[in-house]
Amino acid sequence: MRSHEHRLIGAAKNIPVKPQTPIFSFSPIVLPLSDRPLDLDLKVTAPSTGDALPIILLSHGQGLSNNLNSLEGYTPLAEFWAAHGFVVIQPTHLSSLSITVDAPPKGNEYYWKDRAQDLIRILDNIDTVEATVPGLKGRLDKTKVAVAGHSLGACTASLVLGAKNIDPRDGKAFEKYDKRIKAGVLLAGAGNGGSDLSDNGRIMVPFHAPDFSVMRMPALIVCGDQDVSPYLTTRGADWHADSYRLSPGPKDLLWIKGGKHGLGGISGWDAAETQDESPQLLATVQRMTLAYLRSALYGDKSWDEARDALKHLGELGTVESKQ
Repeated sequence: MRSHEHRLIGAAKNIPVKPQTPIFSFSPIVLPLSDRPLDLDLKVTAPSTGDALPIILLSHGQGLSNNLNSLEGYTPLAEFWAAHGFVVIQPTHLSSLSITVDAPPKGNEYYWKDRAQDLIRILDNIDTVEATVPGLKGRLDKTKVAVAGHSLGACTASLVLGAKNIDPRDGKAFEKYDKRIKAGVLLAGAGNGGSDLSDNGRIMVPFHAPDFSVMRMPALIVCGDQDVSPYLTTRGADWHADSYRLSPGPKDLLWIKGGKHGLGGISGWDAAETQDESPQLLATVQRMTLAYLRSALYGDKSWDEARDALKHLGELGTVESKQ
């Protein structure tokens, strides 16, 4: 982390945030699991001081990079959240291009079912994780857990928040809701399936048919208004907001003006896969998601203050909410 803001942060500096604290990262934490083809590797990023620290489980996207679709990605988010009081835990899912594993069986493409199970495995082994990281033991608040995910990771996060997926090939429903997770942030997630998928989309994600109507946990859905994905959907950027539009409240929707699928660069610093790299857009996502998570877990005024600030910063984005 820097001791000062990026010089190109622009108007995002007007979204309020408290001073950051030093952080540290520890990896890999290896969880041996008999029900998984490979042991589960984790990375923890945490504040160097403080107690009763809340937890964020961060699920990576798929992407085409060799490293960012693993625990090595999403440093811009993980470090920012940690510098403001959260312990961020990142798994390397079986879909990662960084590991060698057998191709997933039909019905579990991209190991999408295992991805959700990984988040539950982390919580089932949270005492081990806490004891493994030097200086972390006794500092976690295990009653305050949130989930976040980008792209395919957002689909993963939605499942543990209560959404279910009904595979159109056999009609079987899959759900992994976990009541230990109190809130979530879905970043550029996939929308509705069926006729909203393009021909290529039905080939790429043949399992994809989410039911957001049962996703009742609080969540912030973050979308870029230029995130058009014809390789997946016949619709425009609004497709990524389906998890807001089709789910019950309480939900909030943050539109990032000018944002594409990378939302300013959340997956990694100077990443080639980011088409909309912008320190200003990235800072907007960092600050708004932080404010949401603080209010969702603690009930403070951070989200109200961030929304009020954004009302005067129309060049950055807009927020809408429903209860």
